Amino acid sequence: MTAAITDAVHGVDATAVLGLLPARPLLLALGEPTHGEDTLLRLRNDLFRQLVEQEGYRMITMETDCLRGLVVDEHVTSGVGSLDEVMERGFSHEWGAFPANRELVRWMRAYNDGRPASEQVRFAGFDGPLEITGAASPRPALTALTAYLADRADTDLLPCTAETLDDLLGADERWTDPAAMRHPSESVGRTPEARQLRLLADDLATLLDAQAPHLVAVSTPDEWFRARLYARTATGLLHYHYWTADPTPARLTRLLALRDSMMAANLLALAERGPALVNAHNGHLQRDRSTMRMGGAPLRWWSAGAIVSTHLREEYAFLATAVGTIRHQGVDTPDPDTVEGMLYALGQDRCVVDARRLATTLGGLSPRVSPWFGYSPLDPARVVNTDGVVFVRDSRRG
Repeated sequence: MTAAITDAVHGVDATAVLGLLPARPLLLALGEPTHGEDTLLRLRNDLFRQLVEQEGYRMITMETDCLRGLVVDEHVTSGVGSLDEVMERGFSHEWGAFPANRELVRWMRAYNDGRPASEQVRFAGFDGPLEITGAASPRPALTALTAYLADRADTDLLPCTAETLDDLLGADERWTDPAAMRHPSESVGRTPEARQLRLLADDLATLLDAQAPHLVAVSTPDEWFRARLYARTATGLLHYHYWTADPTPARLTRLLALRDSMMAANLLALAERGPALVNAHNGHLQRDRSTMRMGGAPLRWWSAGAIVSTHLREEYAFLATAVGTIRHQGVDTPDPDTVEGMLYALGQDRCVVDARRLATTLGGLSPRVSPWFGYSPLDPARVVNTDGVVFVRDSRRG
């Protein structure tokens, strides 16, 4: 089977990647099967640098908090804040500690230095303000949206004052209590105050849309983009908190689906601004329905990539990354009857493979079983719905 795809295997560079596609896509997504692996992140950095310098991409977005990402964007475009501060404040999931992420931010700042705004490469997070331990308070998004509207719209149209919002929000610790993820009864998402906040957030978002002609005229493009981001985030977080308080068996499925829906909305908004490079877990970027088992129960929901590709069609491209070994995590040489085993036999340290050509050779292969919960092997059945597979033979410690 390896011989059958030899001419569909190429080195990992911008030319080879775009050669797999009919045209340069609006969103070019590079997935990863696990987070935090230095080898994979450095490969991403190399490829994204080429795509910025050679192909005109001017946005890099990652699976990190969309509001925190504004801190990174301000730094790479204007030099605001030290690199240490930006890495600490600008990333969720503790990703600011990854050396390769730090190198990417440093490179983006150096690339932009002295360039006009129209030629600068921007940064964005496209995840919601969410962690495994729970969701953030909606306060930052709600107060920023209210302040934006109060400065630019008729104040008589505002559904509430900032003081009313503050009273309804209460202490942020009520929203971020990690006990809520384990016990729905500990969530504030269905309290009378939270229900009223959901209505007010909806009214604020509706006012933003209704006043769009005026607001766009009196705002910079960045101000308008951020206002819409605040509206999406406020309403999304309040929905998330509402379903965190759900006591039914559908709770976890709804939360997973809401997160990917928030991701998809942010990606579609970024696509309106121009071509963007996307990096996240394969499971968030794939065109297929996502699945996992939690608490012994199977969960299924539509990924952000599936939602985005429904809207953008051929303007969305997805490359999945597969890995042969991650020995420091107990992931050893793959069995030959798996996708990873077949690619491992090629003997190349890293390569990109035409996924549709690869899919024709996968009959009879089995999904790889991961010995480490943090790594998700590539399912042979899903290869046909990707545009390319980036393969890294051995992922090593940084």
